[in-house]
Amino acid sequence: MSDERNGNDEKGLFGRIAQAFSSEPRSREDLQEILQIAVDNDILDEDEYSIIEGAMEVSGMQARDIMVPRPQMVVIKAESSLEEILPQITRSKHSRYPVIGESHDDVLGILLAKDLLPQILEAQHDNFDVRQLLRQSVVVPESKRLNVLLREFRENRNHMAIVIDEYGGVAGLVTIEDVLEEIVGEIEDETDEAEDQFIRRISDDDFFVKALTPIEDFNAFFDVELSEEEFDTIGGLVMQAFGHMPARNEVTDIEGFEFKVINADQRKIHSLRLRPPATE
Repeated sequence: MSDERNGNDEKGLFGRIAQAFSSEPRSREDLQEILQIAVDNDILDEDEYSIIEGAMEVSGMQARDIMVPRPQMVVIKAESSLEEILPQITRSKHSRYPVIGESHDDVLGILLAKDLLPQILEAQHDNFDVRQLLRQSVVVPESKRLNVLLREFRENRNHMAIVIDEYGGVAGLVTIEDVLEEIVGEIEDETDEAEDQFIRRISDDDFFVKALTPIEDFNAFFDVELSEEEFDTIGGLVMQAFGHMPARNEVTDIEGFEFKVINADQRKIHSLRLRPPATE
């Protein structure tokens, strides 16, 4: 009898799953419900679900949503000497740099840091001209959808694009890593600075914050006094403010700080975008 009951329960479980997948989803909400059923029944694990959800969110986002704003771009001036460029690359530790002429709006091309290696071995640098090393820059509008941009990055083997506004001026830049991070979460490598581990300034009123940021560090960074009595991390405070496990792009407010969930799974928040209180 016990075996028969277990068999019926198992058939019922698979029947519910089969029924969930038997009808075509007619909206994004239907698809998310089906995926959640798959997670609940161990067909997908939480990481797989998070990646699928991230890919779905990316399809509705635009380049302006994730670009590095113009004031935060690390650029190289075309007239710079090799001796001037090398320290700049050493400090920033990027692999690609926009090279500009008279202004940020005059992007001449993209310099790959690796292309400087043969130049370093040259005994004389008097004839060095960074313009001779440039790769063609890719230009996209602010409204470019990220799923389309990612496909073009892959098809054309590009890693960086210059983002322009409606007037043709440079608004910022976006990299393939920026797009992928929206899908799989923050990607760190050995070049990431220790001070950038928890909080990264994107613009004057926009910050990237890891959920594991200690509240003490957050308070010191923003010169505030958020409570440390119940939680040690910003993620804990944000979870309390929501009162539930938030999904991507959900927003909450804590003492004037606007927190937007960037990456989260079924158990915890991973990363946030933050807008601090407006200053008078």
